[in-house]
Amino acid sequence: MRGTFVPTARAALLVAASAPAALLVAVLVPGAWAAAPALGTLVLLAIMVDALLAGTASEVRLIEPRDVEVGAEAEFTLSARFSDGWQGGVEAALAADPRLVTGGRAEQGMTRSAPRDWHAAIGFRPNRRGTGMVEGLWLRWTGPLGLGARQLHRPLEQPVRVWPNLAAVRSPALQTFLKDAQFGLIARRMRGEGTVFEALAEYQPGMDRRRIDWKSSARHAHLYAKEFEAERNNQIVFAFDCGQSMCEPVEGLPRIDRAVSAALATSYVALKGGDKVALFGFAARPELFTPFVTDAREFPRLQQAAAGLDYHAQEPNFTLALATLAGRLARRSLIVVFSDFTDPTSAELMIESIGRLTSRHLVIFVTLRDEELDSIAQAPPEDLQALAMATTADALLRQRALVLSRLRALGVDVVEAPHGQIGTRLIDQYLTIKRKGAIG
Repeated sequence: MRGTFVPTARAALLVAASAPAALLVAVLVPGAWAAAPALGTLVLLAIMVDALLAGTASEVRLIEPRDVEVGAEAEFTLSARFSDGWQGGVEAALAADPRLVTGGRAEQGMTRSAPRDWHAAIGFRPNRRGTGMVEGLWLRWTGPLGLGARQLHRPLEQPVRVWPNLAAVRSPALQTFLKDAQFGLIARRMRGEGTVFEALAEYQPGMDRRRIDWKSSARHAHLYAKEFEAERNNQIVFAFDCGQSMCEPVEGLPRIDRAVSAALATSYVALKGGDKVALFGFAARPELFTPFVTDAREFPRLQQAAAGLDYHAQEPNFTLALATLAGRLARRSLIVVFSDFTDPTSAELMIESIGRLTSRHLVIFVTLRDEELDSIAQAPPEDLQALAMATTADALLRQRALVLSRLRALGVDVVEAPHGQIGTRLIDQYLTIKRKGAIG
């Protein structure tokens, strides 16, 4: 693979520096005008010779990850081997889907690992779910003088699948919690908490006196207390608003991807606790409704379904979506709604639709705290523009607080937190509800 000859930036500087020298010779010594073309020819010859000395590439290999997670660091590994010549430097460039590489292009200088071998690692951080294509690879290597170079282009059509981020599920903190908590990795009947009656046990000092069964104690002339087990086999539905407001980025990732990560972490805990989990996605109309998953071993099905939640630049239809969801649920369930709102009209429709769910189901409303809006509202008003922005931001925050307070008044549990805490806050809220036995 010889590649095409191309000049380098150093060659362009040399040509630019030679032009004034040739002009000066022509002005001062008119009889030596032939030196100017000779100088140009010499520079061109040096560029060609240097490019020839760069040698040829015998092998170029790009290793790309087949599967990555949105927001997670990953890298392309590139290696090149040259059969001859002397390489002064090697540079690589990739053309890829913008969801993989910001701007659709990435460049990286390669390092020599052996006399003829060069390697590079091109890091990237996917910013959206889906399948992105690596479209092409460019390799350019210079000769020993750095004047001439050879450039090789190789078309590629390599797919890279971007999945929801499961970092929270794999976190040591969550795994330790699952091992130690009542919803642990070992399926067993946990006594002492929950609301489902399990058995009677002899009362011991330190037990809650409200659990004493006075009728049984009177019959046996001894104090007995009721033991309960945690409620299981509940239906949990995670409903995702895939509309325009949820596609807005927060710290480089769309809100919907932050919501998906939090939902999958909570789903994992729910499946370990013996509950059933389904996913529901909607925008202008319902987009996705998965069957209920009942076993933690089937968790990859939820991840695969969540990867299919698309991004829609349109307003969500809460009335149609939540009515459709309610019509498909045959029993009381816990419905976790991930959404956001930007105007009073959409907020009013959302409140009305969620209010209908609360008559039969238990609802958690999850929204990301707008930290950028908080910072604008709290910024010191240094000029009139900053004052106007702070006033507008404060009004939006007040409107947001009013909407959330109206949801709470309807009996909805509201979880509002920064993106880095939304997963743990949701898990805490789910476990609190489960211990109360309020779902079934």
